[in-house]
Amino acid sequence: MGMPNFITFEGPEGAGKTTAIQAILPEIEKLSQKQVLLTREPGGNQMAEAIRDLLKVQTDPAIDSWTEVFLLAAARREHVVQTILPALEAGQVVVSDRYLDSSLAYQGGGRDLGLKSVQEINDFAIQNPQTGKPVLPDLTIYFDLPVEVGLERVFKNRTEKIDRLDKEKLSFHKKVRESYLALAKKEPKRIKLIDANQPKEAVLSAVNDVIQEYWR
Repeated sequence: MGMPNFITFEGPEGAGKTTAIQAILPEIEKLSQKQVLLTREPGGNQMAEAIRDLLKVQTDPAIDSWTEVFLLAAARREHVVQTILPALEAGQVVVSDRYLDSSLAYQGGGRDLGLKSVQEINDFAIQNPQTGKPVLPDLTIYFDLPVEVGLERVFKNRTEKIDRLDKEKLSFHKKVRESYLALAKKEPKRIKLIDANQPKEAVLSAVNDVIQEYWR
């Protein structure tokens, strides 16, 4: 098992992944003995953050689903070229709060656009311009929990940060989770599933176990 230089965290709404990332970063720095770059999607640099702001805008009618895919892919391309690759080439460990799997789950699954179609579009977005190879995470930690539990957390604890995805129908969120689980089943060596429907301390312990295993 190789040491992961590119780590992504994934999960549905209310899974607690962002909190877990902050808690586990010191351990990643300690184990890797490298500088760690924390970034996010959509975002990670000026252009990608601008696209993130655009995607947050509530429109009537709602943004077209394919437009959403293309905007996310554009933000991801900027993220890969301007942020992720330079950091990896400088010998850093990159930790990203969301990456390609989010588009596959939310747009491919949640929007019913198909994982294959969304993947094909993003194949261009994640391509290394120097080698032509895809820039993929070495390790993905996926936080899983029942949709109803996650949404209850969102509307109870994050009322000031409710966005348009949070407000989607329950059926949308269930398809997102099903897609994530399908991806985890397809790539068990890369995607490690964490039961996020348990106390915070237990979740962080499980994440730490996964990290420790990769550097053991």
